[in-house]
Amino acid sequence: MHRKVRVTRPLRAGCWKDSNLFWRNGLSVFVLDRQGVAVMPCTQKRARLLLARGRARVHRLVPFVIRLVDVKAKHCNLQPLSLKIDPGSKTTGMALVRDAQKLDMDTGEISKGAAVLSLVEIAHRGRQISEALTARRQMRRRRRSQLRYRAPRFLNRGNKGKGWIAPSLQHRVDGTLAWVKRIVRWAPVRSISQELVRFDMQAMQTPGIEGIEYQQGTLAGYELREFLLEKWGCKCAYCGAENVPLQIEHIHPRSRGGSSRESNLTLACQCCNEKKAALPIEVFLAKKPEVLKRILSQAKKPLRDAAAVNATRWVLFQSLKQTGIEVLTSSGGRTKFNRQQNHVPKTHALDAACVGDVDWVVNWNRPTLQIKCTGRGSYQRTRLDKFGFPRGYLMREKSVKGFATGDLVKAVVPAGKKAGLHQGRVAIRATGSFNIQTREGVVQGISHRHCTLLQRGDGYGYQQQSKPDAGRDRASHDALCLPGMNAGVSRAIHG
Repeated sequence: MHRKVRVTRPLRAGCWKDSNLFWRNGLSVFVLDRQGVAVMPCTQKRARLLLARGRARVHRLVPFVIRLVDVKAKHCNLQPLSLKIDPGSKTTGMALVRDAQKLDMDTGEISKGAAVLSLVEIAHRGRQISEALTARRQMRRRRRSQLRYRAPRFLNRGNKGKGWIAPSLQHRVDGTLAWVKRIVRWAPVRSISQELVRFDMQAMQTPGIEGIEYQQGTLAGYELREFLLEKWGCKCAYCGAENVPLQIEHIHPRSRGGSSRESNLTLACQCCNEKKAALPIEVFLAKKPEVLKRILSQAKKPLRDAAAVNATRWVLFQSLKQTGIEVLTSSGGRTKFNRQQNHVPKTHALDAACVGDVDWVVNWNRPTLQIKCTGRGSYQRTRLDKFGFPRGYLMREKSVKGFATGDLVKAVVPAGKKAGLHQGRVAIRATGSFNIQTREGVVQGISHRHCTLLQRGDGYGYQQQSKPDAGRDRASHDALCLPGMNAGVSRAIHG
């Protein structure tokens, strides 16, 4: 007699039949045995048959995971699977592949290859974390400056031990590692391959640099002001004024994440500097496209993304080793060679599929599941004004009528202006009247009585990216993604 297994997800029976989230995904379906142990993924057709015949239960909707009720993992034949990772600053690509070999009958050589099963791209929110910490630091410093009895704390550095990295960088490592552990729970992964890329930032700034020039740097023999005067011709970069006092100007404003490297600095007169203020250069020079093109071509590309990858690559490698699975590394040049040899388009997920020692890649032309890190809300329950003082308070509870912001729900409204079926992410209100983000837009004022929970919010938004050869600019299914949602906000916020 089979042991009864308790359903571990708040899913109602048959929810897969009227849900468009899975059948439009086009990815392989993760499969668990009756004890929750991962077995080989299956196709959509097989998953549909297993569910229709009652041999499987829905374990999770997005990504779609089913659990068999009559099979154990020890009775299954498992094939070697590998999880390949292409780390990035803004987006990390992952590919679950089946390792395969092919024998050349003419030469007798055995070639190694990879059959792609699933493609995933994770969009990090490191920039949002950095901006939030900067805003909090500025508000605290301003409040302390207006209260004499509070001692300054700008020298509080005692909590940074060995191996510490900035929270925005640690988020990239933690987010990637979290999804590695999830996929390992859902698929019998035997090895992990990571692209251990390293960027030469000096060569990116100055192609062809060699020898002693690496030691001298850009400002060798110059002071910064003299260097900028010679670089920009002793005149205002925006209006061209000469023989006037010039000020150092940040092309990309510091308040928007710009650096103080010489590549981000230019010269401006006082009038242009005050007019531009913290505006993006594209907005400030919207009516002067020629000037904008000249400045951007003369300036150099920022190195923030390259620095983030360089700072986190070894931290991620050490974290992956702690999973207990064999971790293999490869170079970025090898990934590019594999991609070009197999005529694979360049995307983050497909780059991951080409990581490592592979001679051929098949089944790569499939949709990609895009995962956006949205967070689980904010611990801060107090809204602040521009001076850093409280101006309002959010409700203390993060759930209303059993729903929380970010949950995936289905609402069937029988009558009224909003009659019909609405499915997507929910933003709660204390009154019990919710907003639902669907593919068509935000539907406001849906009563909780009409809502059915499909999947709990897990801090991520999901959407489908079309196949690479089908046009990457085509609109994707964004009903699963509601970025920037806050548990205390009564309306959906568009990112």
